[in-house]
Amino acid sequence: MNPNLVFLNSFLDVSEETFSKLAKISSYKKLEPGVLISKPGEVPNKIYMLTSGMMRAYLSDEKGKEFNKNFFMPFSFVASLTALIQKQASTLTYETLTECKVYELNFNDIQDLCKKDISISNLYNRILEHVFIRYEERQLELISMDATKRYLKLRKKIPDIDKLIPQYQIASYLSITAVQLSRIRKKIKAL
Repeated sequence: MNPNLVFLNSFLDVSEETFSKLAKISSYKKLEPGVLISKPGEVPNKIYMLTSGMMRAYLSDEKGKEFNKNFFMPFSFVASLTALIQKQASTLTYETLTECKVYELNFNDIQDLCKKDISISNLYNRILEHVFIRYEERQLELISMDATKRYLKLRKKIPDIDKLIPQYQIASYLSITAVQLSRIRKKIKAL
């Protein structure tokens, strides 16, 4: 079975017909590391289904300091959902960290299909529910876990993270400094 269909079926039972409709409005792309798929100040209109590689969403302050909001691994949907839904400029930057393979979809095309096809509307709703649950889990991690536990959980989720991306990006995601992350790593090695 097509792995993309398997992924969609993890949200809801998707028929071949529904999958075909989605395939017709999507385009396959290979993206090099460092590609910005969404920039602050721009109103986005695309959503990406990441099938290979790693991406991130981050915020930059006026001094250029980056604050990582999220890392995306296959299979996941990547987009500035708030900006898409509200048709407003994004405050976040979405960037490929490694070579990525994605399916790009126009958000308006998805919305149009949702109005015509209850199966696609149901799938869309399930995906939004999944995104919300992940967001809430992340918020709970930040308020209930110390930095070491957050780091260990991140390493469990992305085992090669220390080889894939720079330490400062990991530290930013964990809401700590690179120095604190270095101390945590030393402490873990000593155990």
